Amino acid sequence: MGDWRRKFVRARIRRAGDRLRTSGADCLAYPLIDATVDGYFPILESLGEELERLEDSIVANPQPALIGALHDMKRLFLSLRRAIWPHRELLSTLARQEHVLLDQETRLYLRDCYDHTIQLMDIVETFREISSGLMDVHISSVSARLNEIMKVLTIISTLFMPLGFIASLYGMNFDRSVSGWNMPELGWRLGYPFALMLMGGCAAGLLVYFWRSGWLSDRDRRVRRK
Repeated sequence: MGDWRRKFVRARIRRAGDRLRTSGADCLAYPLIDATVDGYFPILESLGEELERLEDSIVANPQPALIGALHDMKRLFLSLRRAIWPHRELLSTLARQEHVLLDQETRLYLRDCYDHTIQLMDIVETFREISSGLMDVHISSVSARLNEIMKVLTIISTLFMPLGFIASLYGMNFDRSVSGWNMPELGWRLGYPFALMLMGGCAAGLLVYFWRSGWLSDRDRRVRRK
């Protein structure tokens, strides 16, 4: 129970002529139970904000440490569920069954507390589902980043494949004096610039092909954002 709720109940007890001082024990039990139940709402609100911050961090920059934070959040929600569940069962029993210590008006108030416990359980279950979903989001984000890295490495490797082939082709040690077909470009005055231009042309052609295919642009990313 929050401090301000304890102070509020104590102030009513100390106030002369207040109903809590003139009524029975059931009238005192209701505000205590109500303050205890309502005290969970600010806690869940702060946890919901923390869950939203975790979601933003996971989407922006997924890190391994965030998985541990999500596990801690799930365990915390499980602990809250275990703490709220007895309140729900107790209030359900008190609101349904008649007792000599509970008058009809107090039972109506206790039903309102029971409705609050149902809301709390729904919120906790929703947050637990969100936590489980965020783990899937984290895995998907890590996989997406890995795919981006693999795409960049694949493009670089693909660019150097024809360059390596051309370099290895002109690196073969054929004896030009034996046959005129053995590497005639080596006797050409522009042989070396031609080899460089051939390598550059292959790389440029591949880059243009990759760009038109959308591999080098954020076109797919913009489509997903829309």
